[in-house]
This record gives sequence, structure tokens and C-alpha cells, in this order.
Amino acid sequence: MPQDMPPVGGYGPVQYKRNIPARGFRPVTYLIGMHMVMAWGYYKLFHGIREQHELGREKIWGRLHILPLLQAEEDRDQARRHFADKAREKELLGSETKVYNSDRFVRPTFAYLPAQLTQ
Repeated sequence: MPQDMPPVGGYGPVQYKRNIPARGFRPVTYLIGMHMVMAWGYYKLFHGIREQHELGREKIWGRLHILPLLQAEEDRDQARRHFADKAREKELLGSETKVYNSDRFVRPTFAYLPAQLTQ
């Protein structure tokens, strides 16, 4: 019995790889896209932080400029309370009494307490 021999010219190549088409873009395209999105995000972050600093600076300057007005309002309220206190004292006692035995003005301190104290 004769031995089987390969055909003339040899066997054809054996396909051992799977021929699956690539899905999506090449990896370099994804990498470039990711870097562009990150660059845009950092750009927006940078400008947002700058805007927040500017708003904070504007807020501080606004408070500094309104401070004399707030102080004048506080002084008017203190004077109103002081004169009302003096009038109430004169009405109750009949004369003004000096608590501190001096003519120097002492700013009164008020302590606001709740109507009902819970123990």
C-alpha cells in the first residue's frame, strides 16, 4: 500500500485566527477624545474657580462698604433704647438715678432670654 503524500505545491494555509471585524474606533482615537474632554473640563474648572474668587472678593468689598451704614443703624438703635430706658426709669422712679456714679456713658448690654426656660 503506497503512502499518502502531500499534494503537489503543498497544503493551503490553515486559518487558525478568528477573522472578527474591529468594532468602534482605534484606541488612539479614544485616547485623544478622552484628553480633549479632560482639557475642556479643566478649562471650565479653572474659569469657575476664578469666578468664585471674584465673587468672594466682591462680597467682601460689599460688606466693607456697607459697614458704616450698619454701624450707624446699630448706634441709632442703641440711642433709641437708651432714651426709652431713661424715660421708663423716670416714669417708674420719678428721677434719674446714676447706677455707676459717674457722668460717663456706659453702653448697655442686653441679654435676650427665651420666654420659658427649660431645665
